[in-house]
Amino acid sequence: MTRETILTALADLLRLIPFVPVLRGEVLPERVPTSGLIILRDGDPGDPAVTLSPLLYHFQHRAELEVIVQGVARDAGFATLCGQIGAVISGDHTLGGLCDWVEAEAPRPVDLPVEGAASLKAAVITIVLHYTTTGPLA
Repeated sequence: MTRETILTALADLLRLIPFVPVLRGEVLPERVPTSGLIILRDGDPGDPAVTLSPLLYHFQHRAELEVIVQGVARDAGFATLCGQIGAVISGDHTLGGLCDWVEAEAPRPVDLPVEGAASLKAAVITIVLHYTTTGPLA
Protein backbone atom coordinates (compact mmCIF):
# COMPACT_ATOMS: atom_id res chain seq x y z
CA MET A 1 0.00 0.00 0.00
CA THR A 2 1.27 3.44 -0.90
CA ARG A 3 0.15 7.00 -0.33
CA GLU A 4 -0.82 7.15 -4.00
CA THR A 5 -3.01 4.07 -3.63
CA ILE A 6 -4.87 5.70 -0.76
CA LEU A 7 -5.37 9.03 -2.55
CA THR A 8 -6.61 7.20 -5.65
CA ALA A 9 -9.04 5.21 -3.49
CA LEU A 10 -10.28 8.46 -1.92
CA ALA A 11 -10.84 10.00 -5.36
CA ASP A 12 -12.69 6.87 -6.48
CA LEU A 13 -14.87 6.99 -3.36
CA LEU A 14 -15.75 10.63 -4.04
CA ARG A 15 -16.64 9.72 -7.64
CA LEU A 16 -19.60 7.80 -6.22
CA ILE A 17 -21.32 11.18 -5.80
CA PRO A 18 -23.56 11.42 -8.87
CA PHE A 19 -23.08 14.17 -11.45
CA VAL A 20 -20.17 15.84 -9.60
CA PRO A 21 -16.79 15.67 -11.33
CA VAL A 22 -13.82 14.83 -9.12
CA LEU A 23 -10.49 16.13 -10.36
CA ARG A 24 -7.12 15.26 -8.90
CA GLY A 25 -4.60 18.09 -8.54
CA GLU A 26 -6.09 20.07 -11.44
CA VAL A 27 -6.50 23.83 -11.72
CA LEU A 28 -9.98 25.29 -11.37
CA PRO A 29 -11.66 25.05 -14.80
CA GLU A 30 -13.29 28.10 -16.36
CA ARG A 31 -16.76 26.59 -15.98
CA VAL A 32 -18.05 24.87 -12.89
CA PRO A 33 -20.83 22.33 -13.49
CA THR A 34 -24.20 23.22 -11.94
CA SER A 35 -23.91 20.14 -9.74
CA GLY A 36 -20.60 21.39 -8.32
CA LEU A 37 -16.99 20.33 -8.57
CA ILE A 38 -14.48 18.62 -6.28
CA ILE A 39 -10.72 18.94 -6.69
CA LEU A 40 -8.66 16.55 -4.57
CA ARG A 41 -5.25 17.90 -3.51
CA ASP A 42 -2.58 15.60 -2.10
CA GLY A 43 -2.23 17.75 1.01
CA ASP A 44 0.28 17.16 3.76
CA PRO A 45 1.24 13.69 5.01
CA GLY A 46 2.76 15.29 8.10
CA ASP A 47 5.46 13.78 10.27
CA PRO A 48 4.77 10.12 10.93
CA ALA A 49 4.87 8.42 14.28
CA VAL A 50 7.35 5.55 14.07
CA THR A 51 7.21 2.18 15.76
CA LEU A 52 10.03 -0.34 15.76
CA SER A 53 10.01 -4.10 15.34
CA PRO A 54 8.49 -4.11 12.84
CA LEU A 55 9.48 -0.70 11.54
CA LEU A 56 6.26 1.09 10.62
CA TYR A 57 5.31 4.68 9.88
CA HIS A 58 1.91 5.88 11.09
CA PHE A 59 0.58 8.91 9.23
CA GLN A 60 -2.26 11.32 9.82
CA HIS A 61 -2.25 12.61 6.27
CA ARG A 62 -4.29 15.77 5.68
CA ALA A 63 -5.60 15.67 2.11
CA GLU A 64 -7.65 18.60 0.88
CA LEU A 65 -10.84 18.81 -1.12
CA GLU A 66 -11.62 22.04 -2.90
CA VAL A 67 -15.40 22.05 -3.15
CA ILE A 68 -16.89 24.59 -5.53
CA VAL A 69 -20.49 25.35 -6.46
CA GLN A 70 -21.59 28.13 -8.80
CA GLY A 71 -25.00 29.62 -9.53
CA VAL A 72 -27.97 31.28 -7.92
CA ALA A 73 -28.73 28.21 -5.78
CA ARG A 74 -25.12 27.82 -4.67
CA ASP A 75 -25.90 27.86 -0.92
CA ALA A 76 -28.26 24.90 -1.18
CA GLY A 77 -26.02 23.17 -3.71
CA PHE A 78 -22.98 23.59 -1.50
CA ALA A 79 -24.82 22.18 1.52
CA THR A 80 -26.05 19.23 -0.54
CA LEU A 81 -22.58 18.51 -1.89
CA CYS A 82 -21.01 18.67 1.58
CA GLY A 83 -23.68 16.26 2.81
CA GLN A 84 -22.92 13.89 -0.06
CA ILE A 85 -19.19 13.98 0.72
CA GLY A 86 -19.93 13.17 4.34
CA ALA A 87 -22.25 10.34 3.33
CA VAL A 88 -19.73 8.59 1.05
CA ILE A 89 -16.99 8.89 3.68
CA SER A 90 -19.34 7.57 6.37
CA GLY A 91 -20.09 4.64 4.10
CA ASP A 92 -16.43 3.58 4.02
CA HIS A 93 -14.29 5.02 6.82
CA THR A 94 -11.38 2.71 5.91
CA LEU A 95 -11.31 3.05 2.09
CA GLY A 96 -11.82 -0.66 1.75
CA GLY A 97 -9.25 -1.47 4.42
CA LEU A 98 -6.45 0.75 3.05
CA CYS A 99 -6.71 3.17 6.00
CA ASP A 100 -7.28 2.77 9.69
CA TRP A 101 -9.74 5.65 9.58
CA VAL A 102 -10.87 8.47 7.29
CA GLU A 103 -12.65 11.55 8.58
CA ALA A 104 -13.63 14.93 7.19
CA GLU A 105 -13.28 18.23 8.99
CA ALA A 106 -15.90 20.95 8.79
CA PRO A 107 -15.63 23.33 5.83
CA ARG A 108 -15.18 27.08 6.07
CA PRO A 109 -17.14 28.27 3.05
CA VAL A 110 -16.59 31.58 1.32
CA ASP A 111 -18.52 33.36 -1.41
CA LEU A 112 -16.36 34.51 -4.29
CA PRO A 113 -17.62 37.03 -6.85
CA VAL A 114 -16.87 36.28 -10.50
CA GLU A 115 -16.91 39.15 -12.97
CA GLY A 116 -19.58 38.55 -15.60
CA ALA A 117 -20.81 35.27 -14.08
CA ALA A 118 -22.63 33.88 -11.09
CA SER A 119 -20.68 33.89 -7.84
CA LEU A 120 -18.94 30.83 -6.47
CA LYS A 121 -19.35 29.25 -3.08
CA ALA A 122 -16.22 27.33 -2.20
CA ALA A 123 -14.41 25.73 0.68
CA VAL A 124 -11.45 23.56 1.44
CA ILE A 125 -12.48 20.44 3.31
CA THR A 126 -9.64 18.66 5.02
CA ILE A 127 -9.82 14.88 4.91
CA VAL A 128 -7.67 13.22 7.57
CA LEU A 129 -6.37 9.83 6.45
CA HIS A 130 -4.96 7.62 9.22
CA TYR A 131 -2.77 4.89 7.75
CA THR A 132 0.44 2.93 8.23
CA THR A 133 3.23 2.27 5.74
CA THR A 134 6.50 0.37 5.78
CA GLY A 135 8.53 3.41 4.70
CA PRO A 136 8.40 7.18 4.95
CA LEU A 137 8.29 7.52 1.16
CA ALA A 138 5.72 4.81 0.51
